Amino acid sequence: MCREEFVAKKPCERKPKSAQQALQALMRLCARSEKSSGDALRLMQTWQVPQAERRGVLDRLVKERFIDDSRYADAYVREKSHLSVWGARKIAMHLRQKGVDKNVIDEALKQLDGEKELSGLVEKLRRKIPVTKHSTEYELRGKLLPLIFLARAIEYAVLPLAVGPTIAYTLIFFEEGLFI
Repeated sequence: MCREEFVAKKPCERKPKSAQQALQALMRLCARSEKSSGDALRLMQTWQVPQAERRGVLDRLVKERFIDDSRYADAYVREKSHLSVWGARKIAMHLRQKGVDKNVIDEALKQLDGEKELSGLVEKLRRKIPVTKHSTEYELRGKLLPLIFLARAIEYAVLPLAVGPTIAYTLIFFEEGLFI
């Protein structure tokens, strides 16, 4: 940010980067950490690289293997499933937001271990249920739903295996689509 932004309350105008400057900057970034093609395009847009030159820069990065969406997706799936213990749906959603092709995402998600995802959910529930304040089972279900479905994006089919028949049947949708 520039100093004038704080004084005059005007947005600071950045000097647009040329295609060569963007290429050099992206090469440095990609050498340090994996980036997707969508990440590179977004960065070039913020750097105001001319629209006509962005594809050429991206093609060169792909050709020289600085960017490889397949490699990026594999690393992303590995990291988010092991360290953040995300479910497959959440990982896929975030990869789509990063501009990774659906076929590449599907291929990367094949490395997920359903049992590891299940054990991660069971462990999370074992830690969460005792410390969750609730007076009724209905209230407990209401507090666990965001953890299970929204934050972790666990598949519905995995849930009964994770939490057992008593709580599971109270948390999932039955064939009629009714929540009980």
